[in-house]
Amino acid sequence: MVFSSLTFWFFYLPCVLLLYYVVPKKARNIALFVVSLAFYGWGEPVYILLMLFTILVNYIAGLLIEKAGDNQPKRRLWLILSIVINLGLLVFFKYSGMIVDTLNLLPFVNISFEAPSLPIGISFYTFQAMSYTIDVYKEDTRTQHNPLIIGTYVTLFPQLIAGPIVRYKDVEDQMTQRKENLSQFTKGVVLFLVGLSKKVLLANQFAAMWDNLGGAAAQGILARWGGLVALTLQIYFDFSGYSDMARGLGRMLGFEFMENFNFPYISKSITEFWRRWHISLSTWFRDYLYIPLGGNRKGFGRQILNLFIVWAMTGLWHGAAYNFLLWGLYFFVLLVAEKLFLGKILKKLPGFVSHIYALFFIMIGWAIFNFEDVTTLWTYICGLFTAADGAFTPASGAVLLNYLPVCIAGAVLSTPVLRIMHRKCKDKKFYPVVLGICCIGAMLLCTASLVSDSYNPFIYFRF
Repeated sequence: MVFSSLTFWFFYLPCVLLLYYVVPKKARNIALFVVSLAFYGWGEPVYILLMLFTILVNYIAGLLIEKAGDNQPKRRLWLILSIVINLGLLVFFKYSGMIVDTLNLLPFVNISFEAPSLPIGISFYTFQAMSYTIDVYKEDTRTQHNPLIIGTYVTLFPQLIAGPIVRYKDVEDQMTQRKENLSQFTKGVVLFLVGLSKKVLLANQFAAMWDNLGGAAAQGILARWGGLVALTLQIYFDFSGYSDMARGLGRMLGFEFMENFNFPYISKSITEFWRRWHISLSTWFRDYLYIPLGGNRKGFGRQILNLFIVWAMTGLWHGAAYNFLLWGLYFFVLLVAEKLFLGKILKKLPGFVSHIYALFFIMIGWAIFNFEDVTTLWTYICGLFTAADGAFTPASGAVLLNYLPVCIAGAVLSTPVLRIMHRKCKDKKFYPVVLGICCIGAMLLCTASLVSDSYNPFIYFRF
């Protein structure tokens, strides 16, 4: 079940909200746990058991770490054991096929292996569950003795499938004491509709534009650049749309989740981009991998090695394919270059020049991200800089012209222009009426689009 579906919007969500606010406050975590399992099990009921096992492992590990007290070897043992189990499950379900295929490239190796299907959201809920155990070990949070609380935290349906990755220490108090009021609920509805509009009215349009231009087979240099623009905008509005919907649903239920995207396409460097893009993932790797490896505290050479490890893992987290590893290392090279010399140069350049630099390399990065086949990737990237087949065909030219308005809208809406307008107008008397009309209009447009069955699954569901 996806947020941008009529089933979720007109059946599941109303039932959940009705149940949640009808039951006594003390029973609301039970209600959330049950409806979250139902949400996850809607598409893959068999993998509910896997998620419950992950919850049990981290819950027990937290108790054992607490019981070990000041005995550091024991505390470390329980932490390492829990990490091995968590990552072992993730590697088996997500990377075993890639590992076997790689081994089969070796001479005289012929392993017959059918890779298991990938449980939806396993990368997200595994990292989320691990953060609880690690924080208990670091004494950054209290050990939770109630398994229902841990179960609800891991399975919480708004962010279960595609984030943001919520850390237990950030919502620890909210698990038992939430701010549930009409103002918070209304803000949640508005944020949900913003995210839904991003997905249905924008991301899906850019996906259609990419397909209509021919995708990897686009003919003409302008058609290929137009396709890359469409892909760049699709990925942003798809993922940030889901995150906005998740945060909006959280607010409806009294939770406050971190902002996961802060207008990344206005960045003037790759370093700034990664401070604004998928914030919950980049901060997770920073706090739970980069800093424990030594960060920048053990000399420049060690810092570069640590960055290499982090970005290799960041790439592989996104998928079990070599293009994702290449994508992570591509950004590693750019970030190191900015750290060594490029960052100083960018600061001296006019802002629009550094902005163009950042957008150019971000877009090339999305090409790497999108094409699993290296030959297809190389052909497409080369085609961005050669016009052997002309600028565009008559058909692709018509597509570019047809989608020009939505591209302009996407470019504008990927900046903080609406947020600035909101801040300037929110205290005006007319603003609630205008906002209400906009929300109703967005809801009607999204409904019409969903009825026509023009939506597609979220990109990040495969991670």
